Amino acid sequence: MILTCNSCGKKFVVPDNAITSSGRMVQCGSCGNKWRQFPTSEIKTNQPIATSPKIFSKPKKIKQTTQKPKKIKKATTKKPREISLYSPEYLAKKHGIKISDTETVEVKTQSKSRGVSFGFYNSLILFIILVISISRILYFAQDYIIANFPITEFYLNYFFESIRNIFEIIRDLLIIY
Repeated sequence: MILTCNSCGKKFVVPDNAITSSGRMVQCGSCGNKWRQFPTSEIKTNQPIATSPKIFSKPKKIKQTTQKPKKIKKATTKKPREISLYSPEYLAKKHGIKISDTETVEVKTQSKSRGVSFGFYNSLILFIILVISISRILYFAQDYIIANFPITEFYLNYFFESIRNIFEIIRDLLIIY
């Protein structure tokens, strides 16, 4: 059975046994319009056959419109805060944090006396320079260290071999790309 929406005119295919003789509520999947649909074959068989020709005017399509409720915007004005979010009173009331005036003064003086932060990348560069410097000092003082501490020979050789492997890996990566 082919159903046609009264509102938008879209057609749908529905199995014949889905709509009983008492009718069924259907809804358009396109526009959301709902109506009661009766089987078309039942209507045709129940109508009496007229012997005299009757003149019928074309039925007018009735458009069913469903109106969605309009959203009403509330005219609200924001009230200014009576208390600052970072004030000691608010923190004590809302979060249970108690701050005395002497602590706030100490924190302010400590932050001013700290000066400029060194930063992550500057710290990383400094660390790399320190590692290179220490490895070079160990390399040049290797003979002296081994002469005074013979047990360190194995550890120094292992350390320098690891550094050579790291440089080899970096060199291979740079050559590949």
